Amino acid sequence: MRFFGAGDLRYVILQLISEKPSHGYEIIKSIQERLGGMYAPSPGVVYPMLTMLEEMGHATVVTEGARKLYTITEEGSKALAENKAQVDALFARMDQVRGEQAGERAQQIERAVANFRMALRMKKGPLTEEQIHAITDIIDAAAKQIERA
Repeated sequence: MRFFGAGDLRYVILQLISEKPSHGYEIIKSIQERLGGMYAPSPGVVYPMLTMLEEMGHATVVTEGARKLYTITEEGSKALAENKAQVDALFARMDQVRGEQAGERAQQIERAVANFRMALRMKKGPLTEEQIHAITDIIDAAAKQIERA
């Protein structure tokens, strides 16, 4: 799915790194969260965009091991200011999508829980100790991830 028009993602990324210097993965996750999980840009789109922003002088990068931390520059801040109306409209649209997804998310969770119950019911015969431990570990790991989300 193509959520952003030509050039839109550049401004979204600039706005995000103006709020908080970030790694590419953090930017992807932030966009996904702001869209209520409906869409996340691929690394194949975000990382080249970050490189382009760096080459344009709109972002600087500091390498931290294998990771790169991106920060907005003065030029990047000027570009954001010059396109404030477009940036505000983009983020308003993202907020709207997140709001629309909130009700749908509950239905998705209910479907997933029903699938989980069905998978357990479909396990035929008595479970071995090994199977019980494996299933318990999976459930515990999922619960921890949900708590942290």
